[in-house]
Amino acid sequence: MSGGSAGVAKRWLWLAAAIVLTDQLTKLAVVRSFAFGERLAVVPGLFDLTLLFNRGAAFSFLAGAGGWQRWFFTGLGVAAAVFIVWLLARHGSQRLFAFSLTLILGGAIGNVIDRIVRGQVVDFLLVYWQRWHWPAFNVADSAITVGALLLIVDEFRRVRRTR
Repeated sequence: MSGGSAGVAKRWLWLAAAIVLTDQLTKLAVVRSFAFGERLAVVPGLFDLTLLFNRGAAFSFLAGAGGWQRWFFTGLGVAAAVFIVWLLARHGSQRLFAFSLTLILGGAIGNVIDRIVRGQVVDFLLVYWQRWHWPAFNVADSAITVGALLLIVDEFRRVRRTR
């Protein structure tokens, strides 16, 4: 990595670290403030804070597996983080692409920390309306989702520029 690309990548890594810190601090605050399953209505009928745990991946995928999924998803998250750091080192000057990857990196590391330390991911944001409930999520999940959406936007913009 050249000196210039190292400096650019380092800036993105600082942002990823801020996402990880925000994710971990919010999870710690919820774990210390709520009993499992307890809910606090923030916007009644729409948004609550709660304390739930997820042993699986998105939407509790494989949550009921025999425990192997903890290490599988940990390994997957670590591999994704390494790959993203490599991509940032190579493409850190592409602002939207790098920002998207940085959000995903921060989120992946935040959830990997949970899997290693707690054996499960802390979820605490609950969006719902009447009988419809979105699965509970956290800051890391939000960063990953926004990062993925921005990657799609970046790709559409790239394709449009090449036409």
